[in-house]
Amino acid sequence: MSTGAIVLIILLGILLLLVEFLIIPGVTIAGIGGFLCIITGIVLAYYFRGATVGHLFLAGTVVLSVITILTAFKLKTWRRFGLDSEIDGKVKPFEEEKIKVGDMGKTITRLNPIGKVMVNDILCEAKSIEGFMDENKEVKIIKVLKTQIVVKLK
Repeated sequence: MSTGAIVLIILLGILLLLVEFLIIPGVTIAGIGGFLCIITGIVLAYYFRGATVGHLFLAGTVVLSVITILTAFKLKTWRRFGLDSEIDGKVKPFEEEKIKVGDMGKTITRLNPIGKVMVNDILCEAKSIEGFMDENKEVKIIKVLKTQIVVKLK
């Protein structure tokens, strides 16, 4: 087998590994194929060209792989594929004097076990302690948390 063919097999393996790392995340055919191509290229170099050339191919493959990975990181290739937004929304806490334990309310959405409840003309997120509740059911407040209330059926 020619030296050029061995080099092409190893380069194909490195290319497949880049595809695996940058485009198709996870363990896929590209990653497995890349490792198999690299190993096959090195084994062929040892088999057809001898131990000295095999050692050179092994060292060259390791160096080329490291350089390729470092170059991919330095070019910030990963930033093109990742999200760059920040979540800055906050939940407004309840005003303690407007919603109290024992107040009555009505479910607006189905609570399974979390949904929306209207209490004292305030729409709030509520959690049911009794499992699922359909909408338009009368509920009683059992506990008031910072951003959520806990309710049970009336």
